[in-house]
Amino acid sequence: MHGSLALLLNAAGLAARWVRRQEGIVLLVALAIGLTLFGFIKIAEEVTEGDTPDFDIWLLRLLRQPDHPEIPIGPSWLLDSARDITTLGGRTVLVMVVVAALGYLILEHKLGAMWFVLLAAAGGGGLSTTMKYYFLRDRPDVVPRLAVVTSPSFPSGHSVFAAVIYLTLGVLVARFTERRRTRIYLVFLALALTFLVGISRVYLGVHYPTDVLAGWCVGLAWALACWLMARYLQYRGSIERAIPIEPSAAAPPSELGRRS
Repeated sequence: MHGSLALLLNAAGLAARWVRRQEGIVLLVALAIGLTLFGFIKIAEEVTEGDTPDFDIWLLRLLRQPDHPEIPIGPSWLLDSARDITTLGGRTVLVMVVVAALGYLILEHKLGAMWFVLLAAAGGGGLSTTMKYYFLRDRPDVVPRLAVVTSPSFPSGHSVFAAVIYLTLGVLVARFTERRRTRIYLVFLALALTFLVGISRVYLGVHYPTDVLAGWCVGLAWALACWLMARYLQYRGSIERAIPIEPSAAAPPSELGRRS
């Protein structure tokens, strides 16, 4: 009993010291998490009340030919591209991405990060599935659907999974990357993939825009929370520490030149 209490107090002390050292970043990320969760709650309130915002119907119809709602706007190749892009948020592709990332982390002997990625991905997937079957929102019937779907509509699982997997992997891998421009590229790539997957679901008519917005909110909040947890666990030493953001001041000038 005393040992467990001491362990708990030690962990609380570590967390308090970590928050003091990272106060600015923690507050900004916590604010972002709060805003995204607030956005999700506002959208979920309308879904719970059975309301479909006019914005949803307007945008779905806007993306189709007025006289032929089964035909989306744009050139013919855009539909094929949307179907290709939407698979990037599908369960099969994302499982393959996670497995590839786990293999990389194992090869790099970063077992703590490997377990963290596995738990973050599984937790995000479980959260999305639970919410879908809690809200049980019907799929859009405003326009013909251009992809096969079987699960409830809210929130968009593709949007949630894409945000959870790509953003979590992006920010985590970026912390093990030395060059700042590479870190920015990785985060931008994760954001772009998440955005494109969500847009493709609306273009194909299988989700209301609010489904996708809610999915982005949930996925982003989850990814940011995982990022904060990863930083804290690295501070404790439970996850391998990231490469320092700036080169060491003790490094010789010639070494700094090679790193830039």
